[in-house]
Amino acid sequence: MPPEGLDTVWGPEPQRGVGVVAPFDLGLDRELWRWVPGNVSLYLTRTAFVPVPVTVEMASMISDEASVHGATRDLLAPEPEVVAYACSSGSFVHGATGELGLRRVMRDAGAPAAVTSSGALAEALEVLGVSRLAIATPYVAAVTECLHGFLGEYGVEVVSSVGLGLLGQIWKVTYNQVVDIVRSADRVEAEAMFISCTNLPTYDIIASLEQELGKPVLTANQVTIWAALRRMGVTAVAPDQALIRALPASAA
Repeated sequence: MPPEGLDTVWGPEPQRGVGVVAPFDLGLDRELWRWVPGNVSLYLTRTAFVPVPVTVEMASMISDEASVHGATRDLLAPEPEVVAYACSSGSFVHGATGELGLRRVMRDAGAPAAVTSSGALAEALEVLGVSRLAIATPYVAAVTECLHGFLGEYGVEVVSSVGLGLLGQIWKVTYNQVVDIVRSADRVEAEAMFISCTNLPTYDIIASLEQELGKPVLTANQVTIWAALRRMGVTAVAPDQALIRALPASAA
């Protein structure tokens, strides 16, 4: 019941929504929520399980257009304002054309607006004016090479990349491991660092890495939620991260 003395109707704060289509193995739902302000809810669903390790084949299977179409439809009942496909490899594995195709599929399924992790990365790099990038990934080399190709289509030069070579259980990677691969990948000529994979934890180390490296540090989950909230005119919750400072909602 309402506190004594209040004559207004008591109830929960009205919510706005972001639909999220995530890979079946995502273990970091809580991390996604950390960028979201209190009046925005995330509505998450998973792609169907596929019995393969984290390879190019898996990236292709979890970005199957029919699967993404169905997952998007599953999210529409609570009326999200935007739907995000929260998977880096699944959205870059077929290049820029494949990423555009995923957004088209989500809109065709009924999403009012659509973003993907890799499309959000390209958008963030444009906002920051970055054309030379270092990347840190948890992937095997073949998957990382697909990311190189995707970025090349946007005129972004990958000056260095380091991968962990993992085939599964990426959500178990520690912050210390992420910091190690970032330090190994960084180069003076890189204008920014990108940490790929929405299953890699990064929220608490972005600001400190930016201070250490002296450049913006972008991560898959960060750019995904930033781009989704940008479509809504909402600023992500992370004022100490360069991307969030660079373009608050009022400038979107």
